[in-house]
Parts: sequence; structure tokens; C-alpha cells
Amino acid sequence: MRPMMPLVTESLERHFTLHRGDLAEDKERFLDEVGHQIRGMAVSHVHVNDALLDRLPKLEIVANFGVGYDTIDAAACGRRGVIVTNTPDVLTDEVADLAVGLLLATVRQIPQVDRYLRQGKWLEKPYPLTGTLRGRKVGILGLGRIGRAIAHRLVAFGLPIAYHGRTKQADVPYEYFPSLLEMAKACDVLMVVAPGGPETKNIVGREVLEALGPQGVLVNVARGTLVDEDALAAALADGTIQSAGLDVFADEPKVPDALIAQEHAVLLPHVGSASIHTRNAMGQLVVDNLTSWFQGNGPVTPVAETPWKA
Repeated sequence: MRPMMPLVTESLERHFTLHRGDLAEDKERFLDEVGHQIRGMAVSHVHVNDALLDRLPKLEIVANFGVGYDTIDAAACGRRGVIVTNTPDVLTDEVADLAVGLLLATVRQIPQVDRYLRQGKWLEKPYPLTGTLRGRKVGILGLGRIGRAIAHRLVAFGLPIAYHGRTKQADVPYEYFPSLLEMAKACDVLMVVAPGGPETKNIVGREVLEALGPQGVLVNVARGTLVDEDALAAALADGTIQSAGLDVFADEPKVPDALIAQEHAVLLPHVGSASIHTRNAMGQLVVDNLTSWFQGNGPVTPVAETPWKA
């Protein structure tokens, strides 16, 4: 229904009869004409809800490009017996690398220093001293696959790690906080890696940012909806926190002017997994889920809500 990388479309064309909703000028007419035939979907940033599912009565599987699937009503799919898959693991290391790089770029002001040199200002005087990772404690919101990979990397930097999630995990050595607010009070870096969706919308708001404190740094590589962007812009402007590094936003590709205006923040256009290597691996997993399903072998990476028993 939206453009996908050639690896996906070309592979699917070899295996299946592929209907290209992304090329249709009139998507409503497209669905009227072919919706009753569709048995599988390959999607990227497509809202799959009851309204769409009603128009696809033979649908069996939705293969999502990406580990996050908050645009898909997986529960609604489950009620109809529709399988939902995502692309975990293949992007874990890439996103974790980017998260650590974004943290470093934010604390040490790497983009700003680069601009300083290019503008010829080093000829006039040295760049002002920056912040540091030394003496910091990192709190991770969401210790899933990516959260664990980030923690593993930051331990190598000599940083103490804490985490907040629904439950304490017995197999990790990091300090657990049942309360996000209490973790924010105990840390000065908050790394956001939790899933998006209604349950986590604006979970990082003014109170959490105030708890993080004036030396606090927020890094978000999860979903923009987890952070109250108005509260964040205000916190950056009035010094409630020191800085922020953001790879995701609530209404992408639109980024609030109030955030763009914060020179000391580092903003990226959702590139966490955007390397050739990783995007190819993600695309191949989309294809693998569809081919495996229609060969009778079941889905490769079904999501937790999906009605599949191996």
C-alpha cells in the first residue's frame, strides 16, 4: 500500500501475484477491485485496522517492515485469525549503535562542533567546552532486544545502567526501577527504547523531564509518541534538562519548529536502522515471512499478539 524497497517488491513478484497499491492513483478503487483476492500484505508505515481488514476478507498474513508495529492493530488481526509478523533481531545492533552514537553526539555536541569548524569560527577562537559521559548514569526505558544491546554497549563505556519496564528481568545485572519517575530521579541520561502505542503515549512528560534534572539528557530511538514534544521543547528552552538526541518524532516527517529551534539538541530523520546492510536484512525477513507462510511452514517472526502456535 506504500512504496517498499526493490528487494521486497522484486522478490515478491517472483513468488506471488503482486498487487501494487503503492502505484495505484486511486487507492479506494484499487481496494474495491482487488481487496477480495488479497491473502497477504507487505506493509511499511501502513495503518492496518478494522476498516481496512473489512475490505480484505481473505487476508491471512500481514508482514511488517520494521520491529515496531504500532500502526497495525495486531489485536484486531488476531480476532480475525490474521497473522502479523515484524522484523526483530536483524536491526537490533544497528539501532543500538545509532543510539550510542546519538548519545555521544548529543553530550559532546558533535554536530555543533562540526558546524563551528565549517563556518570558520575555529580561526577566531576554540569551541567552548562540552558536557561528558563521565560520571553519568543511564536509565533505559524498555529493556527489550534493542534496550539490552544498548546497555551492553554502554557498560563498555564504564557507565552504570538502570532500567524501567513492566517487570523486573531476572537475567540482567542492571538496577530495576518499577517507577519511570523514580528512575529519572536517579539518572541523568534517559534512553527511550520502549514500544509505541496508546499505553505509552507521552509517557515521558514534564514531570519525568524535571526529575531528570538540569544535567539531564534525553535520547529517543523508539517512537516519537512516547515523548510529550511540547513539554520537551519547553524543557530544552528553559534549561529543565541539558539536551536531547531524537531519531523519532510524533508526526513524522513533520518536526515541531520548537524542537528545531533548540540548537543544543541533535535531531535525526528516523535513521536508526537505515543502513544498506540492515534494511536489506529487514526486507528479506518480510519476504521470508510471506514465503514461509504460503509454503505451509508458518510465520518466521510472528508478533506476540498473533494467533499462531508452532
